[in-house]
Amino acid sequence: MTRATAVRAVLAVAVLLASVFITLTMSPRLGLDLQGGTRIVLQARDTATVEADRETTDRTLEVLRQRIDSLGVSEPTLTRSGEDRIIVELPDVQDPRQAAEVIGRTAQLTFHAVEGEGTDQPEEKTPAPESTTDPESTTEPAPDTDPDPDRLTLPDEQGRLLALGEPRLSGAGVEDATAAFDSQGGAGWTVSLEFRKGAGQDWKKLTGEAACHPAGDDRRRVAIVLDEKVISSPQVDPSVGCRAGLPSGATQITGSFSADEARDLALLIKGGALPVPVEIVEQRTVGPTLGAAAIDASAQAALIGAAATALFITVVYRLFGALAAVALGAYGVISYAALVALGVTLTLPGLAGFVLAIGMAVDANVLVFERAREECADRPTRSLRSALTTGFRKAWSAVADSNATTLIAAGLLFFLGSGPVKGFGVTLAIGVVASMFSALVIARALTEIAANSRFVSDYRGVNGIARPGAVRTWLVRKDPKLFRKSARWLVVSAALVVVAVAGIVVRGVDLGVEFTGGRLVEYSTSRPVDVETARDSIAAAGFGDAEVTTAGDGDLSVRTGKLDNDGEHALRAALAEEGGETTKVRDELIGPSLGDELRRNALIALGVAVAVQLAYLAVRFRWTFAVASVVAMVHDVILVVGAFAWLGRPVDGIFLAALLTVIGYSVNDSVVVFDRVRELWGANRRTPLDTIARRAVLQTVPRTVNTGMGALFILAALAVLGGDSLADFALALLIGIVVGTWSSVFTAVPGALALERSAKAPPPPAPGNGKGTPRGKARAARRDPLDNGARV
Repeated sequence: MTRATAVRAVLAVAVLLASVFITLTMSPRLGLDLQGGTRIVLQARDTATVEADRETTDRTLEVLRQRIDSLGVSEPTLTRSGEDRIIVELPDVQDPRQAAEVIGRTAQLTFHAVEGEGTDQPEEKTPAPESTTDPESTTEPAPDTDPDPDRLTLPDEQGRLLALGEPRLSGAGVEDATAAFDSQGGAGWTVSLEFRKGAGQDWKKLTGEAACHPAGDDRRRVAIVLDEKVISSPQVDPSVGCRAGLPSGATQITGSFSADEARDLALLIKGGALPVPVEIVEQRTVGPTLGAAAIDASAQAALIGAAATALFITVVYRLFGALAAVALGAYGVISYAALVALGVTLTLPGLAGFVLAIGMAVDANVLVFERAREECADRPTRSLRSALTTGFRKAWSAVADSNATTLIAAGLLFFLGSGPVKGFGVTLAIGVVASMFSALVIARALTEIAANSRFVSDYRGVNGIARPGAVRTWLVRKDPKLFRKSARWLVVSAALVVVAVAGIVVRGVDLGVEFTGGRLVEYSTSRPVDVETARDSIAAAGFGDAEVTTAGDGDLSVRTGKLDNDGEHALRAALAEEGGETTKVRDELIGPSLGDELRRNALIALGVAVAVQLAYLAVRFRWTFAVASVVAMVHDVILVVGAFAWLGRPVDGIFLAALLTVIGYSVNDSVVVFDRVRELWGANRRTPLDTIARRAVLQTVPRTVNTGMGALFILAALAVLGGDSLADFALALLIGIVVGTWSSVFTAVPGALALERSAKAPPPPAPGNGKGTPRGKARAARRDPLDNGARV
């Protein structure tokens, strides 16, 4: 065993032990789509006096945190997103009506002097005291300017109209608010308010002025108004003298409160006015059974797919394939431990990304083994260890470039995605790094130790790389002239694009509620309900425009336009009349402004993906290769979208994640092919390029097929076992891998050949003999690492 092999083995053991320790002692952070709960996205809005910037949004977040803490939700999470958005995550909350009401209201509490009995007047003549704010919003903060001089006329608790003076005291002066049951005084549930020092003096002055009027006079009352509704208008006690006022600085709101109403009022007042108004632009609720089912399905898909992948590479590469399967298992442990140790929140798309990365993790091993097979075929007498070492060295360029393009796709998912899609990007990036460690450290250490064995070296049919594979042997024997008329492949690709575009135009793209705005709710009923019956029941309840479809195992999916939480409750009740006990499995509410934004960001993400991949490929390869790869990538995107249009499948955020992954996979395949073209062309500068391209494709086809099979096993398992949540994601990737494999050979390569006919750039330099490199040094650089240079 060489020193380098020993170092790799020690490093692999250390990382594995640490990963096992983390796996056994730490638990993953599950997103709400896996553990169940409600996720609410709030958009802060500007007012006439306050701008919704980072500072005011942070202050709003703290006020909201106090309110949510008072709700008693277990481990709520509040974070600011960007400059003016707040993300609220409430685990285990299945009915968001109370939470949304408490979060969205501002609780504008004001104290007014009563000026006498009121009279009816037009609504427009009774504006709110805070007239400088948006009259359509119920969440405006108390302004800092002088109150409106117009007087309010509002009904009291019994419905009598009262003429109220201007606000004398606001809720901002209340230091604390608590709900308590007054059993001694018989007032029932009350809310006690503690005033701050300055506000206590204002309260004393207000009650002192009211005490100057005779008992029973409306003017001896003080009206307590919450959001332009009189919640209490008590008489000042007769014992209080004129101008004396209540000296205690404390008061008690009484009324016909229930326990819940008293508690809600207390926590709203205690939370105080929001610095800026907020609007709910997104609300998602996931039932706990859906998340548990997704975890179980993903675990089964991972086990079945990983077992099938391990069996496949063992059959193809024999002993070395079995060692790569061991490294694949180590990859699973390492990547999971990295997710847990870094505190990454595991979402449903992220879980799918973790499972998918298992199938893609064999890519580097396949590249190395195919390279080693070529070395053994070119020099049958060389040692197995020498061929393996050369295989790792020559495969490094393709491994680095292909993983770099996948990392670019993961970065775009993280920076341009939204919500759970970001988790997919993080999981994919961690999977890429872990797979490289698995292949270049763990698998290399295992295979190098095995290659030193005389038994493995002598029995060439055992190790799996000493003999060429069946696919390569068949291709070499047939030697098909793939690119004699390369333009015909471009015609076929163009025809496929035309069919896809026809689907987009004729059938249209079924944009999910995430991109259009609206509400999508999935229900599970205790009794079977067919779609027509459900549609009639919902229409009779006043939701005639709702779209009803089946989802999952007998569940019902209802999609509507604008629908608030009370409306959703009524809709569920209508379904319960036909289906018995009705449980909400999933609930997505997207505001129209956010839907437009997400749709715009999706297009930006695709455009940036194309530009970034083009820039990277142009730096690493010739511009002709870069343009051809990007054309093939766009070809793949159009075909996947067109396939979903023809199939009538929804296009949503998870589909966007799959599409960006397809982009990375497509470029990955093209990179491997063009890396070999560059190498062969540099070594054979006088050979026609179409011959070089044909050889490169035939040499890389085994890698493309074997890598694709690993991903296909995983995706097939996800498509079958993942249910509706993951089936569309898996389907998009299955289509993407198939068309990506096709386009990397029959679109990218013919496109590069067509561009090279008009290009004037010379062929690339010979490998190891770049500009300024002496030929002797180049030859020395290519010397076998086990060759000491001695000759007889």
